[in-house]
Amino acid sequence: MMQGRALVTGASGGIGEALARIHAAEGGELVLVARSETRLQALRDELVAAHGVSVDVIVQDLAQPGAAQRVYEQTQSLGLEIDILINNAGFGGHGKFHERSLAREQQMMQLNMVTLTELTHLYVQGMVANGSGKILNVSSTAGFMPGPLQAVYYATKAYVNSFSQAIANELQDTGVTVTALCPGAVDTGFQEAGDLEGVDMWKLAVSAESVARCGYRAMEKGKLLVINQKVLAAALRGVVPLLPRKLLLKVSRTAMEKR
Repeated sequence: MMQGRALVTGASGGIGEALARIHAAEGGELVLVARSETRLQALRDELVAAHGVSVDVIVQDLAQPGAAQRVYEQTQSLGLEIDILINNAGFGGHGKFHERSLAREQQMMQLNMVTLTELTHLYVQGMVANGSGKILNVSSTAGFMPGPLQAVYYATKAYVNSFSQAIANELQDTGVTVTALCPGAVDTGFQEAGDLEGVDMWKLAVSAESVARCGYRAMEKGKLLVINQKVLAAALRGVVPLLPRKLLLKVSRTAMEKR
């Protein structure tokens, strides 16, 4: 069982909420971070009642510059030491890059990459000083290829995959592990928020709970990278790298076309 205090971003729904539930069931303390105070407080009350664990709530829009520092300062002022950092918050968006809102793409990059990087830098210092800690970055199988019609989202997840593995190597003698969780389509509010209704691949979506369990256990074991579906993992590792680049782009775009 893995205890200690976990900070979970994007904890108001989907994979983040499922990860928070798993950690609370293990007897671990929590700091829940998201924009929705109502949903966070409801989850807090539920987890405290069900498991008797300590749960703190921080309401913060992590897509805004400076959000990571504000979260860190709040945990510091409350005297909360973070043993486990779960960078789950993120969003995508569908459409041709030149037709999409630049402001929205900037928010996506801020949340998916910049805030994740800043939170990691802020909290990993204490973990290294303590000689233990775990970081779980919720990435995506999108990070294994370019993504026409989701160009920026796929690129942000390629960053998360690369960043996670690189710092995992740097931290290998510190007692701190870093795991990248790379799910395919997941049944959350992601598709609605990202304007992905009508995209065929979402018909194959799996539950947030199953993805969370896979990621949590991989983090527990200190694994470097985990893909939650075996067939998908085999394709990404054994087929995708062998495809000619133009064919890969065609396949990737077809998967994102709306019907």
